[in-house]
Amino acid sequence: MSRVVDFCLNCLHAFLDYETSKTLVIPNLRVGCIFRFIQILILLYVVGYICVVRKSYQENDSVISTVTTKVKGFAFTNTSDMDARLWDVADYVIPPQGDDSFFVLTNVVITPNQTQSRCPALPTPKTTCVRDSDCIKGLTEPRGNGVQTGQCVQFSTNMKTCEVFSWCPLEIDAQPPKSAILAAAENFTVLIKNSIMYPKFNFHRRNILPHIGSSYLKSCEYNQETDPECPIFQLKYMVSEAGEDFQDMAVKGGVLGIFIDWSCNLDWPQGNKCHPEYTFRRLDNKNPLNDVATGLNFRFAKYYQTPDGKETRTLIKAYGIRFNVIVFGTAGKFGIVPTIINLAAALALLSLVPPVTDWVMLTCMRKRDLYKRHKVSLLLEDTDAESVLSMGPTYGTQK
Repeated sequence: MSRVVDFCLNCLHAFLDYETSKTLVIPNLRVGCIFRFIQILILLYVVGYICVVRKSYQENDSVISTVTTKVKGFAFTNTSDMDARLWDVADYVIPPQGDDSFFVLTNVVITPNQTQSRCPALPTPKTTCVRDSDCIKGLTEPRGNGVQTGQCVQFSTNMKTCEVFSWCPLEIDAQPPKSAILAAAENFTVLIKNSIMYPKFNFHRRNILPHIGSSYLKSCEYNQETDPECPIFQLKYMVSEAGEDFQDMAVKGGVLGIFIDWSCNLDWPQGNKCHPEYTFRRLDNKNPLNDVATGLNFRFAKYYQTPDGKETRTLIKAYGIRFNVIVFGTAGKFGIVPTIINLAAALALLSLVPPVTDWVMLTCMRKRDLYKRHKVSLLLEDTDAESVLSMGPTYGTQK
């Protein structure tokens, strides 16, 4: 019976005994240095990384942006394959307005005077023939040249192909000229107008900064070192900043990214720390070991009507560079809620310093057995509390 009573009393004490903190002063420089060193590390992390680098005391918002572009420049060409011609912005910017992008024509393959008529198909395993029975009337191939008429006709002196109804003469899908026809496009310029807003902070700004006037825009040209605020960019400069050669890229075309970074610190008055930063990078894959289907090209046609009412067209296979304008960024401004949250996190980290120091003291120190004996005391109601006195530098721990 007595064992049951003792067990119940022990359980009652285990549940109801009150534990309170007691300061144990340990005159050990090594333990004290560990304690202060951990505290300093936490303070450096909170102040240096959380506050200065991450700026976690700020509220953040993502940028909303719109972009318009305007290309200027002209080029004169006079080659054996093409009559002398002056190219202006209406000829080489296709389409005139893009969605955060613009395309500049740099090289072309032209097939003039096409009409809807009959002509021999280009030779492929499916179009070469010997007799009419090798051709199927009405057959269409997704990668073919037109609708077969069922006739086998002469393509060259030693080859026959199936006749097709199509835009004739057919385009000879050959390689583009090795030197870009519009090589002068490297000197073209583009005005990029970018407006951004951070709705949470009701903040608006343009990349044409408030102090920029019309006279400045007429003469400036962007340079990262000498003129970083100018919104007018030379095409050759952007391509070279991306690590590419404009004339090489112009032959088969490609895709270039114009990145505008609006990372803003709105704690400064009037948004003085909110300016666009421009970087450039080629986006399409350029692999010297695999040059199959590289670059950028597409076809379009210009239609005409002869005096006798017959429709003709000029087919243009266009090679060029597409410039994608990519805007990104976040803005930060002091907020009381994130400040309180991060302050509480800092205090929580500091509260971990004594337990960590206690663990080092009770497991790694030479006098750990002595520290363990004094770390926890049982106070009986009929005795006085013990006290420990020490002199010199001390480290305080609670028990």
